[in-house]
Amino acid sequence: MNQLLAIAGGGAIGALLRYWVSNATYTLTGSAFPYGTLLVNVTGSLVMGFAYIWLLERMLGDGALRAFLLIGLLGAFTTFSTFSIETLNLIEQADYLKAVLNMLISVLACVAAAWIGRVIGRQL
Repeated sequence: MNQLLAIAGGGAIGALLRYWVSNATYTLTGSAFPYGTLLVNVTGSLVMGFAYIWLLERMLGDGALRAFLLIGLLGAFTTFSTFSIETLNLIEQADYLKAVLNMLISVLACVAAAWIGRVIGRQL
């Protein structure tokens, strides 16, 4: 039960953070390209890589903390479903170059960010 509450609490916080970060990004960059979703996904991947190492390899501690951060907060913070819809919208608008760029940058940058987070987590 503790893990379920931790996931729910983390999810609520992660969803709010995603909303705030995305909206702030779109305020700065406009909405012609899904920069807000891209930033959220890359940042979330970086933190996931780091937190995974620290929580699973270094601390080996509380399952509720891991559930709160990894499943709840970061699971709600990252936005793969939003990425999918935004990419489909670009395709429907016949903006194929932006759609392909969004797919390539999102996947490559998020995997790279998760790797960098893991490297940082192991170094500290």
